Amino acid sequence: MGERSLRVVDSNKTFFGKLSNTLSKIMIPTKIGINGLVINLKRNNLIKVYEANTNFKDNIEDDSKKQAITDKYQESYSLYLEAIDKYIMDSIYKKVKNNTASEFEKQAMGDYYKITVLKENEYIEYKYRKQKYLIELDYESLKMNSKEKTLRKYKEFYISQMDNFYKGILKNYSVKLADTSKYSSNSKEDVYNKIFETLEEYVDKILPLKIEDDTTNILARIGRDYHRLDQFDIGKLDKKDYVEKNMLLLGISRQIFTHSLPLVATEQCYIKLLEEIREIIVKQTNEKLKMESYNLLLDLLEVYNIKLLSTKVYWERTEEREKYKKFYEKYQKAETAKEKEILFLKREIDSVKNNAEIVQFYKNRLISYGVMKRLKSHCRTSSYKFIKKK
Repeated sequence: MGERSLRVVDSNKTFFGKLSNTLSKIMIPTKIGINGLVINLKRNNLIKVYEANTNFKDNIEDDSKKQAITDKYQESYSLYLEAIDKYIMDSIYKKVKNNTASEFEKQAMGDYYKITVLKENEYIEYKYRKQKYLIELDYESLKMNSKEKTLRKYKEFYISQMDNFYKGILKNYSVKLADTSKYSSNSKEDVYNKIFETLEEYVDKILPLKIEDDTTNILARIGRDYHRLDQFDIGKLDKKDYVEKNMLLLGISRQIFTHSLPLVATEQCYIKLLEEIREIIVKQTNEKLKMESYNLLLDLLEVYNIKLLSTKVYWERTEEREKYKKFYEKYQKAETAKEKEILFLKREIDSVKNNAEIVQFYKNRLISYGVMKRLKSHCRTSSYKFIKKK
């Protein structure tokens, strides 16, 4: 009797289990409807308060009134997020648990848990990604079910908040790159990848929305790099393609995330890409592909040395700054692409002395231009004798 009483029973096969599951399935649509109404109410209120906070706050001279508008907005925003969060736990979670969820809802629940696990060890990233996730979920729902007028009003708020989230996430990554004592080389490798993934996500999801209503003329500043990214949407990418794509993403970030991804962090990202393309050149056996990679290296060197380092104010080592000044003066006087390439190669040889293979490749290029000479690898012995003078 004791053994029988401890037997595990599958509740799905019992009468009460089946009844409970049936009631859950009946109640889920009701809860979705109730949560949907609550979200609509909170969203509509938030949009009104957001417009007041954006349009009228700057015209109010009374500081106490400004603060009141800000506080009201923060409260509306918190209640709105709580309503979406409750919808996920009351509706989507139970639908997934009862195996009645759509593929979209299963994916949404999976993404929700991926973000939740960040809370313990990566709270700053969790804070931004949780809010970003909730607002994205509601935006996708609005696109499917909402009227054009409602969507248009919400879009302004959505873009503004997304900008803040991406800036916060990238700033957090920049701090990690700056902290040399806490993070290992493997951890930093992960941070580099996250930076490029975040930039790509922003360019794919948010930038097109900003370009649709381009009040800041953003396309004029990033148009060349932005349109070049289209070539990476089709087909399988090789290592060189990834380097080129990430180079373009960094170029766009210099226009959009100047403060969130500051020069120090951007410089480290460019150095990382330079290391990758040097390795590709050395390992590439096909001469045509090797030269394609080399041409990409020249593009990277120009962006890094001319567009980025020329704006650098603080240098840790004075001698590096003086070396760069001399290089930059020569570069400004150079008239042809060949002259500039030679300057880049000489600077590269001085910078990567420990990488013998790539240095030899650079020297071969300089020899082909007649800038260096190849010394013969043999010596001649002499038959002369030396006689000590008395």
